Parts: sequence; C-alpha cells; structure tokens
Amino acid sequence: MHHTIHRRCSVTKAELISAVAEESGLKKVDAEKALSAFISTVTEALKQGDKLSLVGFGTFCTSKRAARKGQNPQTGKKINIPAATIPKFRPGKTLKDAVNAK
Repeated sequence: MHHTIHRRCSVTKAELISAVAEESGLKKVDAEKALSAFISTVTEALKQGDKLSLVGFGTFCTSKRAARKGQNPQTGKKINIPAATIPKFRPGKTLKDAVNAK
C-alpha cells in the first residue's frame, strides 16, 4: 500500500494524518489520536532519559550538550549558551536502505 504524501520539501501534520489514515484504513480522527499518542509517548520516554528503538526504522534518543560560550552574530556580543539535552533520531538500516533504493 502506498500513501498519498506527494514529493515535497516538507509534510504538514494534517497531511501525515491523512496518509496514516489511508495507509492503515483508520478514520482520520483515529489516525490523529494514534499519531498524537506516538508523539507523546516518544516525548515522555526521552524526557525520562530512555531510548526508544523501532527495529529497522530507527532509534529516538538524547545526548547531552555541554554549556559553551557563543557570540551573537548580529551584535558580536559574547553570550553563554547553557547545557542542554538534545533529542536525536538515528535511522535504522532498513529505513536507510529504503530511502536510498533506486
């Protein structure tokens, strides 16, 4: 089954919901609930410091970025950039292979 996301630079959440509904046979309202649940589950896992792996698709994880000095490019003023936890996605081999298939 192929979804209706057409080749574009970006896809909106509404377009993703429509494609998920079509691909799964769900009503749009149910696809939206499922997508929202997925997003909140991944978000909560990352907030807790967990890693979420979907074999073949990829892994959602976090990494720590240390505090550092920076410079405002418009003013040249030195600024302190605080430490942060950065969410990341590492694609799995199956996803990479599918994206690069000719």
